[in-house]
Amino acid sequence: MRRMALPKVREAENMKIIEEMNEIHLTVNGIYGYRRMTLNLKRRFGRNVNAKCVRLLMHIAGIHCVIRRKRPKYIRDLPQQTADNILNRDFHAAGPNQKWVTDVKELKYGAFQKAYLSAILDIYDGSIRAFFMGNSNNNQLMFNTLEITLQGTPESRLLLHSDRGYTSHTFRHMKRVADITQTMSHVGKCIDNGPIESFWGALKR
Repeated sequence: MRRMALPKVREAENMKIIEEMNEIHLTVNGIYGYRRMTLNLKRRFGRNVNAKCVRLLMHIAGIHCVIRRKRPKYIRDLPQQTADNILNRDFHAAGPNQKWVTDVKELKYGAFQKAYLSAILDIYDGSIRAFFMGNSNNNQLMFNTLEITLQGTPESRLLLHSDRGYTSHTFRHMKRVADITQTMSHVGKCIDNGPIESFWGALKR
């Protein structure tokens, strides 16, 4: 493609702008159009730069914005089973083993390692009934935590509140056998599981 000639007026300044634009273009892998290019030139020169001039000079220098492809829409997996929010933020229990809350927390250590801590908390006194740690945030982590908890309280008839990640058929079967009623947070409402979220905050501190 044949490039247009540079304007005669302020040719030296225009060359300096093109030089800076080429450097910016390479730095950002060509994703800036003339508007974002103008903003960056203003920062570099410490003064206003005319956007129309920038657009013209980009055309003259053959600097074109690379259009980024749209990412495919993420299709959310349908949960195997969900439950209503029976707990409904009633964080009070008259005695132990009436209302439990559970969640999994990601913990980072070393350079790139991660561990996942699963815990069940009794709302009555804020005690941790059981916990289990693993290298993967999977269903087995939840199963192990619930199994340990039930060993200590085999006669419990209670509510178990969680977020919407606890939807497997196996987990549902374990609750049914133990005569546990499951209750789940609303989508995107961390406060629905407030007691365990508060515990994670204290643990991190």
